[in-house]
Amino acid sequence: MKKSFTSLISILFILLILGITYFTMMPKWTTNDISTLSEFSTDKAFTQVEAIAKEPHYVGSQNHEEVARYLQARLNELGIETSIQEGYTLTDWGNLVKSKNILARIKGTSNSKALLLLSHYDSAPHSFSKGASDAGSGVATILEGIRAFQHNKKPHKNDIIILFTDAEELGLNGAALFVTKHQWAKEVGIVLNFEARGSSGPSYMLMETNNGNSDLVKEFTAAGTTFPVTNSLMYSIYKMLPNDTDLTVFREKGNIEGYNFAFIDGHYNYHTAQDNIQNLDKSSLAHQGAYLMPLLNYFSNANLDTTPTTQDNIYFSIPYTLINYPFSWVTPMVIISLLLFVFFVFLGVAKKLLCFPEIIKGFLPLLGAIITTFFTVFIGWQLLLLFYPQYNDLLNGFTYNGHEYIAAFVALSIGISFAFYQRFSIEKLTMNHYVAPLFLWIIINATLAIYLKGAGFLIIPVFCGLLSFAHFIITQKSGYLLNLLLAIPALLLIAPLIQMLPIGLGLKILYGSAVLTVLTFALLLPIFGAFSKKGIWSLLFLLVSFVFFAKAHYYSGYEPGKAKSNSLVYLYNADTKKAHWATYDKNLDFWTKNYLGKNPKEATTINKNLLYSKYNSGFSYVAHAPLKNISKPYITFLKDSAVGDNRYLKIKIVPTRKVNRYDIFADEKMKFYNFKANGAIQLEQKGTVFNRKGRRLLSYYVVDNEPLIMEFSIPKTTVLDMELMESSFDLMQNPLFQMAKRASWMMPTPFVLTDAVVLSEKIKPNKINVQNTENAAPITKNILQTAVLKVIDSSVQ
Repeated sequence: MKKSFTSLISILFILLILGITYFTMMPKWTTNDISTLSEFSTDKAFTQVEAIAKEPHYVGSQNHEEVARYLQARLNELGIETSIQEGYTLTDWGNLVKSKNILARIKGTSNSKALLLLSHYDSAPHSFSKGASDAGSGVATILEGIRAFQHNKKPHKNDIIILFTDAEELGLNGAALFVTKHQWAKEVGIVLNFEARGSSGPSYMLMETNNGNSDLVKEFTAAGTTFPVTNSLMYSIYKMLPNDTDLTVFREKGNIEGYNFAFIDGHYNYHTAQDNIQNLDKSSLAHQGAYLMPLLNYFSNANLDTTPTTQDNIYFSIPYTLINYPFSWVTPMVIISLLLFVFFVFLGVAKKLLCFPEIIKGFLPLLGAIITTFFTVFIGWQLLLLFYPQYNDLLNGFTYNGHEYIAAFVALSIGISFAFYQRFSIEKLTMNHYVAPLFLWIIINATLAIYLKGAGFLIIPVFCGLLSFAHFIITQKSGYLLNLLLAIPALLLIAPLIQMLPIGLGLKILYGSAVLTVLTFALLLPIFGAFSKKGIWSLLFLLVSFVFFAKAHYYSGYEPGKAKSNSLVYLYNADTKKAHWATYDKNLDFWTKNYLGKNPKEATTINKNLLYSKYNSGFSYVAHAPLKNISKPYITFLKDSAVGDNRYLKIKIVPTRKVNRYDIFADEKMKFYNFKANGAIQLEQKGTVFNRKGRRLLSYYVVDNEPLIMEFSIPKTTVLDMELMESSFDLMQNPLFQMAKRASWMMPTPFVLTDAVVLSEKIKPNKINVQNTENAAPITKNILQTAVLKVIDSSVQ
């Protein structure tokens, strides 16, 4: 009875530490925000988000311009003069756009480097996202933070630059324009960038630096943020993923360091029509403010002219503080842990507390639990995807009931661990069997010390485990209270990673969380090994797992606010005079079947030119569509001449309808030299050869229907094989189509070009002399091709 009671106390203690960790990660917003005028007010910031996120405001939309004017007006109300930076950039991703950055500057008392506050104000295109979290929350955080800062009227040494970038969602174009073209970029000492990759959860701090991070870590610690949530492993993983932010441009192209702050939970709302104020967690917004205010006060007076360091630090947050130490400590710490491990193992054998046969047996429950858990969770998730095919509709990989699945698989992993240690381990031999997990954890840390030093803080729970082990070897007793206290570092440092991994990387990585759960269980074996009825605890956790699986099943369907994404595009080929409906979806619903039919064809013939997407570029199904009178753009060859072995071309494409995007493709064998688009050269252009991947040359996001002008040369013997895809994001509103409205539990698929009218045609020289049409104004009305020809003819005459 006593042992059952201590087992229960142990579980309650663990749950208490996990609860404290969770509830101290971020400020908890309440409905009565009583902030004074001198403090950051979450309510006031939320009001700003409401104004920004009334409608989708992607680049090229009317609402985009309205949001820009609103932000200028708000800054002017704060007594800050604003300026606009406009210009074309062609990024390394092949995205061309005319960005419109909004800038303001608050003068300091010295001529030192400036602090830059950064966020972007454009919303994601295609999916009609209102951009409340991404990144209306970031813009609102800065506006409210500056209001409170101005109210305090504290003198500050450094200038404070406010930059609301444009076209971040298209390829970080606004940031690239500022860093490469604006004179203020050379005066920036540090950047604070506020972002969102979801709609809720704690805001994580990630650093951007080309050098060592130790100065950034120390400065962040000195600023005294109340709710730091970060560790050096997160940024090590972040750098491996294709998830750049505006701050990445500052680091790569300007060698300017800074901090990213972004919340990532509620990832299913990211870039979707559900990124609205209803889904924005005010506590997440409050967390952004909790970062901004102390950092704004600190860096507005800090010395930003320091020489960059080359030293890297391990860092990790625990409630209310940040701990750090140099990377150079990692390997010695692993070596010391190994030496201590070997010493105490041999001391235990010498004292006859340990014996090698039982030590070897300790690997049976450990490896058995790890292998069983890995395959159970890996195969289990694949089976769930088959049983619930709708989960494949969410391209970001995190379902609406994702947290239930995390809880279910974690509980399942603990149940499996208890079952194996019930079968292959007994209480009297716990410390013999504890040798195996200690050894495995030291091997893991040794590997991390070589390949992923950012995870070097994971050696700390191992040292705590060694202390429990050493206490037993020295005293021949297992200290119950000591073991509970020494379990705290593992709960603080490892347990949050178990939840964060699938949130950040998708549920496909659930097996990683499950294995990490087993490893944590094994590291806490001095506690769990003392449980006398492990079989009952195994059944209890399996029951908990079943409850969460049942809850996940209950919430597996779609409903308003947790919508199914679907996609539809009208494709018209102006060369073949044929039209198709196309979708990216794998699971068709009644709305898409209304256009594609019950048995659509696989899209094998129309995926020659893939429209770039983060997750999925190819269409899945197609069906014939009725022909509509889609007005063609006018393609003019302003220059087509041969000099020596080269052919020089200048091509102008003028829209004759309201369009949003041009995608230009060319045969992969074609080599382009000295390529310019609307006067912009690719940012990473080296030499004269234009670098591209596959057939795609560029994607041009159109603002104010301005034409696309391309200048380049090709070898004279090269056959000109180029194609254009012209898109308008108006399928649902276009008067040529009578589109059925989506059901309330549906939304446009994010990340892909959808709800669009797309016209494709070959780019071929016309027979009209057009040498004098370079300065012709873009045609913005939907007029017939013959009318365009008359205009061009008259201008030539």
